[in-house]
Amino acid sequence: MILTVDHVTTYSYDTAMGASVQSLRLFPSRFSGQREIDWHVAVEGGIRGGEFRDGAGDKVESWSVRPPVEEVVVTVRGQIETIDTAGVLRGHRELVHPMAYLRETTATWIDEGLSKLAAEAVADCTETLDCAHRLSAAVSEAISYEPGTTDAHTTAAEALAQGKGVCQDHAHALIAVARAHDMPARYVSGYLFATEDGAPHEAAHAWTEIWIEGMGWIGFDAANSCCPDDRYIRLGSGLDANEAAPIRGITQGGSEERLNVTVALEQVQQ
Repeated sequence: MILTVDHVTTYSYDTAMGASVQSLRLFPSRFSGQREIDWHVAVEGGIRGGEFRDGAGDKVESWSVRPPVEEVVVTVRGQIETIDTAGVLRGHRELVHPMAYLRETTATWIDEGLSKLAAEAVADCTETLDCAHRLSAAVSEAISYEPGTTDAHTTAAEALAQGKGVCQDHAHALIAVARAHDMPARYVSGYLFATEDGAPHEAAHAWTEIWIEGMGWIGFDAANSCCPDDRYIRLGSGLDANEAAPIRGITQGGSEERLNVTVALEQVQQ
């Protein structure tokens, strides 16, 4: 499948701010499931800085905007060819050992509710891959997908307690219950073209990867009860949403910040 991406993120301020520095993880991962045809990332009026690949294999690029800053606009436009690998992350080069992803964060801290969910989901499970599928299914059932019911700071435990959330919450919850069984798990950010039945979906998306010994990293999208296929574009990963954030930055000043994001994905006829 060939997909085009048009992603614009705008930060606006009531009063002019000082200099702004952005760290962008907005570049397609290099693995056998996707091939970059054309990809451009830019910050309007910004100055491109250095770039590097981190230990997880993700490309990171820095940008700066000179003062006065009234608005920061980050644009991503590109075209990607995707291939269905049944969720398996084949051919991805990285240096971080999988065991590093057993660390907890505030967002993925496991409480009594998550511990109970993790235990019940794999009570009679003996095979690791089957356990991962069962944990994903359990999270899907326990947390219904309801946009607007959580925010960026909601933890996995809080989302489970209220029984609803968005893809970020599903990803955090699955990471937590996987780690409860000593299965390394991480948060993945990217794009989703459409749901499995073809219905349009909120294009900016997140899911989970779980390390399966002998197979490597395998993706699980608990929000949509499936494994990532050719409808998905993978960008980057981290211990949680904060670490895997496609855009991180800082702007000097005390003005209130407003955020507007538009993402559009289209399939190119082949």
